[in-house]
Amino acid sequence: MSWTRLRWCRRGSAALLGIALATTAVARNPEFQGADPHAVLIDDELWVFPTGGPGGSWEADRFGAFSSRDLKTWRSRGEALRRDRIRWIGDDGARDHFLWAPGVARRNGKWYLYYSVGPQNPTPSRIGVAVSDRPQGPYRDSGRPLVTGGSGFEAIDPMVFVDPRTDKAYLYAGGSAGATLRVWELNPDMIGIAREVKVDQPPMFTEGAFMHERGGIYYLSYSHGRWNGPDYSSHYATAPSPTGPWTYRGAILTSDARHQGPGHHSFVQDPAGDWLIVYHRWESPPADAPLK
Repeated sequence: MSWTRLRWCRRGSAALLGIALATTAVARNPEFQGADPHAVLIDDELWVFPTGGPGGSWEADRFGAFSSRDLKTWRSRGEALRRDRIRWIGDDGARDHFLWAPGVARRNGKWYLYYSVGPQNPTPSRIGVAVSDRPQGPYRDSGRPLVTGGSGFEAIDPMVFVDPRTDKAYLYAGGSAGATLRVWELNPDMIGIAREVKVDQPPMFTEGAFMHERGGIYYLSYSHGRWNGPDYSSHYATAPSPTGPWTYRGAILTSDARHQGPGHHSFVQDPAGDWLIVYHRWESPPADAPLK
């Protein structure tokens, strides 16, 4: 993976999805280094958990977080989890391992950090979970992988959603080469699987699923295309439940002449109640290195 930049895009609460972004609006959004951002609101402060190390360094062997109260001044929250603290990570015999695409959830007075372990080849990718008393960590790994890939399924890009109607927690994961979304209901302890929920595959799905609820409607959004190509884009579908059935609604973000590959996003409400989408993209034509 390569360096990308996080970009904030403000949306009015009455127009959550489906509006094209003007270049001038995008240019005013704050940005910083990272990829695969998961954003959450904690005590009126916006936190972002990206792929990459604390302080904006590119380290695929650890996770960190940033936080801001004004979306202008960002504070590094330090190291949340390091690869050498995940004891099971080397039991597959692979030579190298990389940590990607973190997602966080809060329940039972604890914070849970879900993450991908790659590469997919020569051994299957896996998803782990770690627990902390604080959002910034340090996180303590659960001691075993939560999901293991195989048979055409890549265990990547975990996202956990707690349904406000039922209080059930769901894990969404998968994509990339297999382009397959799978969903599981989690145990109450948030570190074990209760059951898999069979779901239809949403149109245009490649990876990076994100679920949120607004006004009784469930929004499943996700990325489509090659992560390092100009076709990488963000799309969404709606449903009457967190597990479908999905009605495809279209693209949210697509490339333009300057900003390419907008994807692997998350949605969050700011303290004023406005919705934000947080995503990564390229400054100029995609490649295997950061370009401007």
